[in-house]
Amino acid sequence: PAAAQSGGPFTIQQTGQHFASLQDAVSSILMGTATILIAPGTYHQCAVQQGGHITFKAVQPGTAIFDGTACEGKAALVLRGEGTVIDGLVFRGMQVDDGNGAGVRTEMGNLTVNNSMFLDSQEGILGGAPDDQRITIDHSTFSGLGTCDAAVDCAHSIYLENGGSVTVTNARFERGQ
Repeated sequence: PAAAQSGGPFTIQQTGQHFASLQDAVSSILMGTATILIAPGTYHQCAVQQGGHITFKAVQPGTAIFDGTACEGKAALVLRGEGTVIDGLVFRGMQVDDGNGAGVRTEMGNLTVNNSMFLDSQEGILGGAPDDQRITIDHSTFSGLGTCDAAVDCAHSIYLENGGSVTVTNARFERGQ
């Protein structure tokens, strides 16, 4: 269904501009603030956020699925912006050579994750920053995550190094692989 969307499945809410590539949508925001609405579908895409404040939001929660494609050998979303909100997305099948394939890799900026799922991958959310980064995770599911075969120190649902704060509420964790 996503491929059938006129102009592409990734829409900048504020302008109505459509993109076929998530990375093109992210890059168009530059240092600004915007919401990327993601149409239902399964995507073999990833993106690196280099700046600004971006909300990645599923048009229908649980129907926008990022499956098995990691940018920079890290994650479906690699975050280096000032702030990021992830709402209603599904991340699954993230595998990379070093055993740390994640749905989300946060490297700087605040992060809020709501109503999202991290499934059958090496990691769910990975990263953190040694500064005052604030990470909030609410109403999200972590299932089938973590292996000990590719990394000596195994893998995790959430693995963060953070000098600020991490708040996890109403989350569901199920046994890893």
